[in-house]
Amino acid sequence: PVSQEEGLEEQISRAGGGIYIAVFPEDSEATAGELGNEIIRGTGQDGTYAVVAQNTLGADSNQLRRGEPQALARQAAQGASSVSQGLADFVSSVEQARSGGGSNEPGGSGGGGGFLGIFALAALGLGAFTFMKRRRLKRETQSQVADVRRVVTDDLVALGDDIRALDLDVEMPGANPEAKARYAEAVEAYIRADEALDRAKTPGDFQPIGKELEEGRYDIAAARALLEGEQPPERRAPCFFDPRHGPSVTDVEWSPAGGEPRPVPVCGADAVRIQDGEEPRSREIELGGERMPYWQAPGQFAPFYAGGMFGGVGGLATGLLFGSMLSGSMYGGWGAGEAHADGGGFGGGDFGSGGGDFGGGFGGGDFGGGGGFGGGDFGG
Repeated sequence: PVSQEEGLEEQISRAGGGIYIAVFPEDSEATAGELGNEIIRGTGQDGTYAVVAQNTLGADSNQLRRGEPQALARQAAQGASSVSQGLADFVSSVEQARSGGGSNEPGGSGGGGGFLGIFALAALGLGAFTFMKRRRLKRETQSQVADVRRVVTDDLVALGDDIRALDLDVEMPGANPEAKARYAEAVEAYIRADEALDRAKTPGDFQPIGKELEEGRYDIAAARALLEGEQPPERRAPCFFDPRHGPSVTDVEWSPAGGEPRPVPVCGADAVRIQDGEEPRSREIELGGERMPYWQAPGQFAPFYAGGMFGGVGGLATGLLFGSMLSGSMYGGWGAGEAHADGGGFGGGDFGSGGGDFGGGFGGGDFGGGGGFGGGDFGG
């Protein structure tokens, strides 16, 4: 309420300023500590900061003894019956601590008056919103990466199985030297894909892995043909229905559910199935307990399959439509997650602002019984 904010402003003014308070909703996605660290970084002001978020009061200061603001916040939370009372008690405690001579003199603008501040959520504006949005996007990206990683791991294992199936054949006396070379190239592609998988942190990072797997599958198909005394297959896009089938041999007209007919590259076995009126053997993935063809998967899968389908064969992208990947996600939707992937991490530590260190870490107590900062209940 406005009256409570005005009362706190007057109390802070009487205390000499230099006390900053931010109040966030109980359902805030960020903790008091995370928001407090962000606010301190954003304001660059010396002083004592208190943040209420998720029903928890946290505090830090570079004008009080190390650990003192956290202790005062815990005491205020434990002894108060409401957030407004807890904040008023905290301001009073800070004023007493500063006047007791055991801490640095309050800093701020205009002599001893300090900077008067009630940083309500609206006043924090874009900075706090951006912080929480960045944090949410980071979580979403991590979830998307985990989904894609499971599918990519399955495809990597499948290529490894194909490689092992030729282990003995390429070691036989008189084995075709070109087949051995193709086999070795497939092994190298597998290794590169495996190493890239370990490094992948965003959906976009899986695109080169798709390309490496496509290269490896083609090399295995070429090695197998050479070992059987045949020519390597034509260098074509992989089978649309399941890239693990290897390179396609022809294009056929095919209509997705509710879609228009279009030519798609298919392997020999799927071409026969379609000609006989049967369904091709499509690559399915499981997501959220539901199985679906990979081309109907959400946009985070688009970079990986784009790398495999289009990475080594030009001219194919314009002729293929990928379900939900085609509704703008194939070349756009996954980019948001990638762009924000490296943001959102706010660690603790010291915040040197000139008057001393914000070194105690944002801490305090809970309003009404949580356990986040080891505080107490109102009225307890």
